[in-house]
Amino acid sequence: MTSMPAPAGPGSAEASAVILDSRLTGVLGGRTASAFEKAFGMRTVADLLSHYPRRYAKRGELTALANLPLDENVTIIAEVIRVQERPMRARRGSILEVKITDGEGILTLTFFNQAWRSKELVPGVRGIFAGKVSAYRGALQLAHPDYELFQLDSENAVSPGSAAAKEWAQTPIPIYPATGTIASWQVQKAVGLALDALGAIADPVPDEVVVERGLMPYREALEGIHRPQKDAQWQRARDTLRYQEAFVLQAALLQQRAAARAVAATPREAVPGGLLERFDAALPFSLTGDQDAVGREIAQDLAGTAAMHRLVQGEVGSGKTLVALRAMLAVADSGGQSALLAPTEVLAAQHLRSIAAMLGPDLSAELMPTLLTGQLSAGERKRALLRTVSGQARIVVGTHALLGDAVTFFDLGLVVVDEQHRFGVEQREALRAKGGTPPHVLVLTATPIPRTVAMTVFGDLDVSTIAQLPAGRQGIESFVVPLADRPGWERRIWERASEEIGKGRQVFVVCPAISGKDAEDDGEEMEPDTPTAGEEGAPARPIASVEAVAAQVRADPLFAETRIGVLHGRLPSDAKDEVMRAFAAGALDLLIATTVIEVGVDVPNASAMVVLDADRFGVSQLHQLRGRVGRGGIPGLCLLVTAAEQGSLARERVEAVAATLDGFELANIDLELRREGNVLGSRQSGGRSSLRLLRVATDGELIAEARVAAEETLEGDPALSLHPALGAALARRLDESERAFLGKS
Repeated sequence: MTSMPAPAGPGSAEASAVILDSRLTGVLGGRTASAFEKAFGMRTVADLLSHYPRRYAKRGELTALANLPLDENVTIIAEVIRVQERPMRARRGSILEVKITDGEGILTLTFFNQAWRSKELVPGVRGIFAGKVSAYRGALQLAHPDYELFQLDSENAVSPGSAAAKEWAQTPIPIYPATGTIASWQVQKAVGLALDALGAIADPVPDEVVVERGLMPYREALEGIHRPQKDAQWQRARDTLRYQEAFVLQAALLQQRAAARAVAATPREAVPGGLLERFDAALPFSLTGDQDAVGREIAQDLAGTAAMHRLVQGEVGSGKTLVALRAMLAVADSGGQSALLAPTEVLAAQHLRSIAAMLGPDLSAELMPTLLTGQLSAGERKRALLRTVSGQARIVVGTHALLGDAVTFFDLGLVVVDEQHRFGVEQREALRAKGGTPPHVLVLTATPIPRTVAMTVFGDLDVSTIAQLPAGRQGIESFVVPLADRPGWERRIWERASEEIGKGRQVFVVCPAISGKDAEDDGEEMEPDTPTAGEEGAPARPIASVEAVAAQVRADPLFAETRIGVLHGRLPSDAKDEVMRAFAAGALDLLIATTVIEVGVDVPNASAMVVLDADRFGVSQLHQLRGRVGRGGIPGLCLLVTAAEQGSLARERVEAVAATLDGFELANIDLELRREGNVLGSRQSGGRSSLRLLRVATDGELIAEARVAAEETLEGDPALSLHPALGAALARRLDESERAFLGKS
């Protein structure tokens, strides 16, 4: 157990010198501070004090032992009922077995060669026990757990049964997120030292907002959440700190929004009789109402002198690429170039083909849409670079290869980022920096975003939504194939696929891995929030892989005459493009693939999709995958195959997708199913997880109210000269990488 230094008294000189930005080394000592940095990434007092309790327990209450998760670190309160020492069979020494209970279930604590613990772990004593749950001979146990026992305060003569003892038993005990090296009570002691040493602190929320909302002062809220005497104390403190978190986050986003709008950009407007007008005149269909409305919003942005920062979200197949192409044509009308950054080579090639097809031969000849990826031959790459630097290519489509130092634009006016969650901040900024003056930025996503997430993650962007689908789209029927309940249905999956192929249609089969032997390394194909085996309800068994499934299908008599192709991220670029072209042209009947076919791939004759181990994918990813079928005049069929158990979170996710085709409804369901989801932080910015108490799934109203209050504060004091505590909180709240994420998204 990490030793703790003696606390500094609240009135001491040392205490008054400690501020939120003080290093933990000076408060906890170098050794303990290093342990906390290694375990939690904490460096300052503010980092430690924003590590809030996950729940509260009481000395008089016990933790239910029946539902403890296997192979996870737990912190529980229980009572010792039996202690037994026995010799080890295989070698010298003894094992001390301590049985603890919640009144119903029993858990065994196991200690090797530590018989002395029987003097303190006596029947009847209660305490907090922490360790990793394991199974031994069918029973749950904690091997060598840490623990802290409850003892009545003899110093103050608190006797059992007295009013003071009852109060002691009901005082909330904070239970902190802990690790295998630092237990909850060690966090509690460190927090106590920091609070004792901390001097006066200013509140980042303005006084008038604190009074208006009936919030606790900041210092009082920190005491209340970490050292409450009653439940009402930590509840009110948590409400105060949750609002403060929302207020600071919205202030940061609004500040970034204002900074972005202060950057001058070259106006880009379509001209009468120009490229955009000619393109619109040749369209064989009318724009949907949403496409038209979003197009007008983009045109207004492009015509301004401030750089556009707009996010366009839309259902799979709603026509976002068409909207983006019309923006590129407006930029081309002004003599500028556009760069479209796609996450994979397959998608970049698909974008180029669809853009060339939409433009037609005449406009394509003038605009010369050009592909620039890492897999081009030396000659092709040289030609693409020359077209780009000379300005001959008005539209350049590419992958990460666009970010290379050798790629130079003549006049970059617009950056379009497809599926932005696939790119890091620095990658997006590297492309933006290639403009002489800052280019306009248009971000596309086929992942519908709940309003609260849009407000929380993309609060510095203008958000446009395309919800309408073009006319003529057929519906998609989705079914869960629950192998845990119905293992006999597995054969029917392949019979159903064969029936579709027999009707002259085409079928996708999607697997979560490329090969069985290195399934865990195939995650490049997965989205950031993809669940993994070992998650509650996810089967701990070999997951379906492209290689294994392809071998199985090729050996199946049902597919003896079937033309089968495979597609995954490890194939060379030209091979991937060749397979996708063959499937799109109808030269292949069955395509076994990873999620490289997730977005952008358009095969109107594809009528069915089988997603194997569907519980391995996220809700939004399954919805996007499903959108690959039913794109022509043929109704779509999607079979979501899972071995997850009924009632598990993994199964819930799959069933939610099967229940609705509404991507925006699914986005909200996804948000709720993620529960503790990481919305703005490590996965997207490279920094530590950012949301502490705030939950975008449930705190939408609070976030909206905080945004209004933050807006009013910044309008009256944009430089925050009158609100230095808010300025300090913003600097503290956003580490360097997170600030970059907010500024460059």
